[in-house]
Amino acid sequence: MSRLGKQLDDQGLQILSISCPLMTDLTLSYCTFITDAGLSHLASFSHLSALKLIFTPRISGFGILSAVMGCKNLTLLHLIRCLNVISVEWLEYLGKLETLEDLCIKNCRAIGEGDLIKLGPTWRKLKRLQFEVDANYRYMKVYDRLAIDQWQKQWIPCDSMQELKVVNGIISPGRGLACVVGKCKNLEKIHLDMCVGVRDSDIIRLAHKSSNLRSISLRFPSDFSLPLLMNNPIRLTDRCLEALALNCTQLESVRLSFCDGEFPSFSSFTLHGILTLVEKCPIRELSLDHVYSFNDVGMEALCSAQYLQTLELTRCQEITDEGLQLVGQYPQLCTLRLSKCLGITDDGLKPLVGSLKLKILAVDDCPQISERGVQGAAASVTFKQDLSWMY
Repeated sequence: MSRLGKQLDDQGLQILSISCPLMTDLTLSYCTFITDAGLSHLASFSHLSALKLIFTPRISGFGILSAVMGCKNLTLLHLIRCLNVISVEWLEYLGKLETLEDLCIKNCRAIGEGDLIKLGPTWRKLKRLQFEVDANYRYMKVYDRLAIDQWQKQWIPCDSMQELKVVNGIISPGRGLACVVGKCKNLEKIHLDMCVGVRDSDIIRLAHKSSNLRSISLRFPSDFSLPLLMNNPIRLTDRCLEALALNCTQLESVRLSFCDGEFPSFSSFTLHGILTLVEKCPIRELSLDHVYSFNDVGMEALCSAQYLQTLELTRCQEITDEGLQLVGQYPQLCTLRLSKCLGITDDGLKPLVGSLKLKILAVDDCPQISERGVQGAAASVTFKQDLSWMY
C-alpha cells in the first residue's frame, strides 16, 4: 500500500494479462483490492507455472477456480492467509490436471486436511506439500466423517513426495494427512510442528518407507487442555528414534522440540534414543529444544560425532559448564547456538576463546553468560539477552 492508497487492482491484472502473455511466475502479496473478477484475468496466462497468493482477502474459491482452469501448466500454488477461500472445487480440478508439484496452504481457515483428498491423482505428482492450520481453528473439521471415509477408501500414492511440512495438523488413524505419512518412499524432508496425535507407529512406518530421509523436525504440543482426539494420548518413545536410526542411514538434520510451555510433553525420548540417532546416522545438524534428558553425558557422547557441524541447544537445562567445555573436542563442529540455557556460564566457553574452533557462536537469553564471556570464542559472535522469558 503506497502513501496515496493506490495498489494493484483488477484493472491492473487485466493490463498485465494483455501486456505480458508469456508470464510464468506471479506473486500477489497483500493485494487487498483484487477480487475474483481480477483473478479471472489470470486465465490468459497460459504459460503460468507458479502462483502465490499471500493475504488476498477478497479472493474466494471461485476466483482460484477460474485461474487454475486457464493456467493448465500450474506446477506451484501457494495460498497463505486467504481467509475467504471456502469452496474447494479448485482442488478437485487441480487433481484432475495432474501437473501440480508444489502446494502450500497456510492459515486458510476453511480448508481442512480432509479437503486434500480432492487432489486425487495429483498426489502422485506432488513433490512438496506444506499444510498449516491456524492454531485457533485446529479442530474446525476434525469430525468431518465423510472426509474420513474418503481417505480410508482411497489409496493415496505419494511416490514423488520429497518434502512434507504440517503445522497444527491432526495426525490420527484414518484422518487426513495420517494417510500420507508413511507412504512417501522418496521423502527427504519432513517437518511436523504441533501436530496432534502423532504416535510411535506413524514415525516407525515413515522410517521403514522413507529410506532416503535426510531431515526430520518434530515439535509437539504439551498443553494438557488439548482434547483427546484419539484413544491414546500423544506418546513417542525411543522406539521411533531407533527405527529412524536403523532405516534412514542418510539422515543429516534432526530437530527435536518436546515442549512449547512450562510442562513436559507427552514424549518420552531418552538420552539413549537421541544418541542412537547420532551414532548410526551422519548427523550434521542437531537441534534440541526442551530436551530434559540431554545432559553432560550426552555432550560427552557427541565428542565421537564425526559429522556434526551445527549444534543448537535451547532450554536444555541439564547441561552445565562441564558439558559445554567438551565442545572444543567435537571433530567437525563449526556452529554453536545456545538459547535460554540456565546451567551454563562464561566458564563453559573459556576453552573456545582464542581457539579458532568455531566459525559461528550465537548466545541468546542465557542469564549466566555475559557479552564479555563470548568475545573471541568464534570468528563470528552474536549475543542477545532478554530475560523476560524467565518471569
